[in-house]
Amino acid sequence: MLRGVLEQLFAIVIAVLAAPLFLGWVNQWRARFQNRSAPPLLQPYRTIRKLFVKEAVVAQSATRLFIWTPYVLFGAMVVAAAIIPSLSAELPFNVAADAIALVGLFAMARFFVALAAMDIGTAFGTLGARREMFIGFLAEPALLVVLLTTSLIAGSTALPTIVDALAHQQFALYPSLAFAGVAFVMVLLAENARIPVDNPATHLELTMIHEAMVLEYSARHLALVEWAMALKLFNYACIGFALFVPWGIAASGAPAAAALPVAFVMLTAKLGAAGIVLALIETLSAKLRIFRAPEFLTTAFLLAVLGMLVRLLLGA
Repeated sequence: MLRGVLEQLFAIVIAVLAAPLFLGWVNQWRARFQNRSAPPLLQPYRTIRKLFVKEAVVAQSATRLFIWTPYVLFGAMVVAAAIIPSLSAELPFNVAADAIALVGLFAMARFFVALAAMDIGTAFGTLGARREMFIGFLAEPALLVVLLTTSLIAGSTALPTIVDALAHQQFALYPSLAFAGVAFVMVLLAENARIPVDNPATHLELTMIHEAMVLEYSARHLALVEWAMALKLFNYACIGFALFVPWGIAASGAPAAAALPVAFVMLTAKLGAAGIVLALIETLSAKLRIFRAPEFLTTAFLLAVLGMLVRLLLGA
C-alpha cells in the first residue's frame, strides 16, 4: 500500500511539473512547422514565474467565486492527474473515482470557469462562458462514449483496469478503438482550445473562447489558470496514452524499481511524439468559424458511437 501511495504521488508531481514543459514543446514545434522563430522550450515556466511575482488586480464587482476559481481549477486538474495512469496502474486514489467521474471533474472545472467569467459582468466574459458551455455540451458526450467503448473491451470503467486489460494481454487489433481514437483526438482539440476549434494565441473577440473567460485575471490568479490549462492538456494526452497506447505503463503489482524507469522513458517518448503530432495537426488545419464547431464535435460524437456499435455488434 505504501509503495502504491508513493508511486501515486510521484506520478502527480511529474504531471504538475512536466505539464508546462509539454505545452512549451507543442508551441515550439508549432512555430517550427509555421516557419517562425520558435519560443524557448521553458517559456511557459518563465511566464508562470513572472505572473506569480506580480500583484493581482481584481475588479471591484468580483466576488469570492471569481477569486477562488483559479484554485478550484488547478485543484481539479491535479485530482484528474491522480486518476489517470500515466506511469503506473498502481493507483490507490483511483478507488474513489473512475473514468466517468473523471469526465465529471472536467465538467466541474468548466462550470466554475464559466461562472467566474460571468461574475465580473463584462461582455467578453459572458460571451466566452456561453461558447465554452456550448463546446462542453457537445464534447462531453463524445468523450463519454469513447470511454465506454474502451470499458466494453476491458470490462471496467477504471482507467488502471483498462490499461491492464489492453497492455498486458495478447495483442489484438480492435477496429472500434480506431474510431474511438479519431473521436478522442477531435475532443482533445476542442477541450483544450486548440485549432481548429479555438486558437490559444488569439485575442480577437469574435473568435476567442477560452481567452475571453480569463481576460480579467492577472498575476497569481492568471498563473494558476495557465498552469491548470497546461495540466489539462497533459492529462488529456495521458488519457489518450492509457486508452490507445498503454504499452510502457507499469502494470499493477509490477516491481517499481524496474518498471517505473521504463514507464518514465516511455511516457517521455510518447509525450514528445504527441506534441509533434498535435503541432502538425494545428499547422495543417484552418480555424473553423464558431458556427461550424458543432459540426466538428458532432462528427466526433458519431465516430465515437460508431466505435461503440462496432464493439457491441461485431465484438471487434
